[in-house]
Amino acid sequence: MFLTQTVPRQREIIEVVLRNGWDYMRRLLTGGKADEPQLPTPAVLKNILVDLGPVYVKLGQLLSTRPDLLSAAYIEELSTLQDEVPPVAWTDVEVVIRKQLKKPLEETFSTINPVAVAAGSIAQTHRATLIDGREVALKVQRPGIDVTVAQDIALIQGIADLVARTDFGQTYEIKSIAAEFTKALEDELDFTREAGFTDQLRRNLSQGRWFDPTQIVVAEIYWELTTEKLLVMEWLDGVPFLSADLSSNTNGKDPVAERQAITTLLFRAFFQQLYIDGFFHADPHPGNLFYLSDGRVALLDCGMVGRLDPRTQQILTEMLLAIVDLDAGRCAQLTLQLADSPQPVILSRLENDYDRMLRKYHNVSLTEVNFSQIIYEILQVARNNKIRLPSNMGLYAKTLANLEGVARTFNPEVNLFDEVKPLMTDLFRKQLIGDNPVRSLLRTALDLKSLSLQSPRQIELLLDRVTSETLQWNLSLRGLDGMRRTMDDAANRLSFSILVGSLIMGAAIISNKAQTSQVSFLSSVLFAAASLLGLWLIVSILRSGRLR
Repeated sequence: MFLTQTVPRQREIIEVVLRNGWDYMRRLLTGGKADEPQLPTPAVLKNILVDLGPVYVKLGQLLSTRPDLLSAAYIEELSTLQDEVPPVAWTDVEVVIRKQLKKPLEETFSTINPVAVAAGSIAQTHRATLIDGREVALKVQRPGIDVTVAQDIALIQGIADLVARTDFGQTYEIKSIAAEFTKALEDELDFTREAGFTDQLRRNLSQGRWFDPTQIVVAEIYWELTTEKLLVMEWLDGVPFLSADLSSNTNGKDPVAERQAITTLLFRAFFQQLYIDGFFHADPHPGNLFYLSDGRVALLDCGMVGRLDPRTQQILTEMLLAIVDLDAGRCAQLTLQLADSPQPVILSRLENDYDRMLRKYHNVSLTEVNFSQIIYEILQVARNNKIRLPSNMGLYAKTLANLEGVARTFNPEVNLFDEVKPLMTDLFRKQLIGDNPVRSLLRTALDLKSLSLQSPRQIELLLDRVTSETLQWNLSLRGLDGMRRTMDDAANRLSFSILVGSLIMGAAIISNKAQTSQVSFLSSVLFAAASLLGLWLIVSILRSGRLR
């Protein structure tokens, strides 16, 4: 069992949790009663994750992508987590690189800079030059990190087992969430997955629907050198997005106009990923957006991606329109369509919650509306109504929030709705007629033909059943189990009371006309049985607490 093991790492985690003052977990770890779970404050949770080390910092970053589980305060605090750690010594990194290469290191690279250009919890990056002169970036997995991740995953699962015993854990299915996060951590150890995601994103963005694809760059992967622990990709010469000096890189262009053009490019590239491709870069924070020396924009680090199926894309497109129209009823309907599984929800309450949420945006200019904040609030309303949405909704909301935040910092004059408006028109047109109007028209004609052939027969069957009185209705009413059990209990007690009364009356009649000792004995037995049964009935009613 989790608590009976004495691995030093487990004791360290317990000490960190207790030291940072998480009272709820302290009660769980000491075997106390903790029926009403209490999360630590956002700041305390962040401190716990930082103290636990790089793997848990990565876990916190994953949690920051789940606004469907945590409130905005937690998302905001966890979003500030950085997994920058001191780099591993070059001698240790060199050992990992040599083990991953098929040829000797000296025959593969002409130079490698031993000083890391970036270091994180899972890997660190070095600049190198191939034998043929191409500049590349080497992303090398930290030595021994796979063992550390395996140990911490076991501990996360153990904590999830403890929390799952509470009502909180059962309501939010903590074990399945822990499994999802641990799977994400394991996936980060396989760099071939990130390489595949990078290739797919580059292929998708090479065909721009709303933008010039030559202005967006995704690094090329060198598959002949890439392994699970070593990722070799094209070196992109640039600076982080928000550090760009446009005045010296616009080639005579107006910096203000260039800033607006870059913002529009970013929005359109990401909206294509979200609403057309269904495959998107899910971590567009400032460090992953680079402004290159030739004026193009690069997307880095494709380790975290999201996927949206066509049905979800359609629902989210309609949700955009419902938000713009401040239509609470439509938001409620679309939220239920997005739900992971059918579950009882009071629709009127959900609509009222959305109405209260959207009402504050009445008479507010669209230029003043924080679009990603509305998405977060929609997820909050769904969570308050116990509606479980797919996990990719969290990535979707986090991606929009990061994108909008970076865009507003880079270009304070940006108007998100002005950027989105022309794209929405195209999106709805695509949903109505598709990419191939002729094929959509033929498919609709076939559906109408099938409906016209089937409808008369179905109407005939319905009328026949109505006139012959063989029509049956199958009704399923929820929430009646408790009422049925209560009525069963009441009927049983009533029957029991009648039986006791009958025994008493029978005993009284027999006793009144008893002429022999045997008859008198029978009367006494009946009185005793009736008394015991009556006493048991009274005790049972008193114990149920319903003697009112």
